[in-house]
Amino acid sequence: MGTDHSTHHLVACHECDTVQRLPDDPARGRVRCARCGHVLHRCSGDLVATPLALGLAAAVLFVVSNTWPLMDFTLQGYRDSTYLLAGISQLYAQGMTILATVVLLTTFVAPLVHILLLVYVYLPLAFGRRPPGFPIAIRVTQGVVSWSMLEIFLLGVIVAAVKLAEQATIVPGPAAWSLGLLVVLLAMASTQVHPHLLWQRVK
Repeated sequence: MGTDHSTHHLVACHECDTVQRLPDDPARGRVRCARCGHVLHRCSGDLVATPLALGLAAAVLFVVSNTWPLMDFTLQGYRDSTYLLAGISQLYAQGMTILATVVLLTTFVAPLVHILLLVYVYLPLAFGRRPPGFPIAIRVTQGVVSWSMLEIFLLGVIVAAVKLAEQATIVPGPAAWSLGLLVVLLAMASTQVHPHLLWQRVK
C-alpha cells in the first residue's frame, strides 16, 4: 500500500484550526495561517547546526551556573557565597521537601535534560546519522521545555537580592550571569526544533 503524499506537510492552525499545507521547503522565515495570520512555522537558522550550537553553548553555561557562586554577600563583616544546588539542599535540610523537589526539577533536572537531548539529537544529525530513539527524543525535547523554569528562579533571585541589598552588600557571581545567558539560549533553542523538517531529513 503506497504512502499518501497528499497529507505530507499538512498542519492545523493552533488558533483557528484551519488545516493547510506548508511549503515543501520552509527552511527560513515564517509561514502564517492563510485564514487568521497566526505563525504556523518559524525557522531562522540552519536546521541542525543552529540548535546544536545553542545546545553545546548551553551545556557550558549550565556547568558554570552550577559550579560557580550565584551571589556573594557581605553582612556586618561576614562574607559568604551562595550556589544554586546549595540553596536546594538547604530547602531539604529545613524540611521543605516538596518545594525543594519542585525547584530541583524545574531549575536543574529539566534544563539538564533539555540540553542533553539537544546534543543527543543534533550531534548525530550533523554527521548524517539518525540517533537511536529519534521520535521519543524529539517529543521529550519539546515536552521538557514547559518544565524548565530557570527564568522564574532567576527572577526570584533578583527580587531576593534587591530586598537583601538594604542590609547587605550583594555582588552577582559568575553563575548569575551565566544563568541569565542560559535562559536566553534555551529559549532560542526551543524555537529551533522543527520535528516535521527533521523527519524529512532522516527518513
